[in-house]
Amino acid sequence: MMFEDLTKPLADRMRPHSLEEYVGQQHILTAGKPLYEAIRSGRLHSMIFWGPPGTGKTTLARLIARHSDAEFMPVSAVLAGVKEIRAAVAEAKSIQQTQHRRTVLFVDEVHRFNKSQQDAFLPHVEDGTVYFVGATTENPSFALNNALLSRARVYVLKSLTAEDLLTVLNAALADSGKGLGGLGLAVSEDVKRQFAQAADGDARKLLNLLELAAELAAAHDSRNIDEACAREVLSGSVRRFDQQGDEFYNQISALHKSVRGSSPDAALYWLCRMIDGGCDLAYLARRIVRIASEDIGNADPRALQIALNAWEAQERLGSPEGELSLAQAVVYLACAPKSNAVYKAYNAAMQDARQHGSLEVPVHLRNAPTALMQALDYGKEYRYAHDEAEAYAAGENYFPEPLQDRSYYQPVDRGLEIKIGEKLKYLKQLDRRHRR
Repeated sequence: MMFEDLTKPLADRMRPHSLEEYVGQQHILTAGKPLYEAIRSGRLHSMIFWGPPGTGKTTLARLIARHSDAEFMPVSAVLAGVKEIRAAVAEAKSIQQTQHRRTVLFVDEVHRFNKSQQDAFLPHVEDGTVYFVGATTENPSFALNNALLSRARVYVLKSLTAEDLLTVLNAALADSGKGLGGLGLAVSEDVKRQFAQAADGDARKLLNLLELAAELAAAHDSRNIDEACAREVLSGSVRRFDQQGDEFYNQISALHKSVRGSSPDAALYWLCRMIDGGCDLAYLARRIVRIASEDIGNADPRALQIALNAWEAQERLGSPEGELSLAQAVVYLACAPKSNAVYKAYNAAMQDARQHGSLEVPVHLRNAPTALMQALDYGKEYRYAHDEAEAYAAGENYFPEPLQDRSYYQPVDRGLEIKIGEKLKYLKQLDRRHRR
């Protein structure tokens, strides 16, 4: 039986020492999977572990080094710089020359290193001095240099399931050497599931909560972690929500696409996930207004006004009362007829504006407030629409000459845009008659 320093946090003491003890990530750690076979055979390669906190990135790096009989050398990107990288590389070279052993250089929070710091690894990865293993909670595509990414394989680690977390919790309660087995704690299955739910896929958070509950029970001379104890410990627990991180953008994307897909229930769920995670409500309100224009537009112009009203109500009422107005807007937008016609028209017009440069305003559309401008015929042939039949100057051109007859806005056959489309079609018929 292995006994460890009980002054260490429980999460550190319960860190697995073999693949058999490792919990979760079966999608990459089952027989036949490249990472599993590489670990089993001791074939090292540089890699990036990308996943949420508490999913076992550091532990997996340690296991890789142990199974490969390699030196494990950790570096924290939060605390280290190029100087520390050079020192680690020098030590790895010494180990290679004197002990003939390989080195796994593990860089935690690697996304915190800037470009020059990341570049410092490249020559030493190339010549085999170190096998680079980086851990990140951020999307490597955005957070890491392409040069470093091209030399390392990315493995995606997933949040632990509720069953995974219960396995970790039960192991900690049963282990008398590293865990809490010697305390004789009594924990009901219902309370265990409460802890697993509160941990939100994070094994480290789960063990920290369990350790805190054990200390609280001991303070009351009890060996029972009951409902009251769990409620006290879990009262300050919050969901994982990486503000402005990859998960943040995943969730706002899910909200937007649920509204676009006319699923009010899913849209409400993602809205509540973000509110529960502590998302800035003003940010949510801005995005809801954007959705109203991008995905509903003129199919139901009320959507934009409702979104703006919800934003104003949220600002006036504050939290939690104002959150209901955002929910109302999200449900309305999800149920509204959809059109991205204005969104597409805007993008097409913007592309023309950027590509064609400063095209001249046609003379007949120019204002003529001075005698000189009048002498230059500014506005001379302009047709005042209100003086025309049906208040429409049929056949008139309002574009710069090179772009005449451009058509950006194509209303869809949904909502109010059905009527808008019919009107525009009629006006184009008038244009064709006038130009004959």
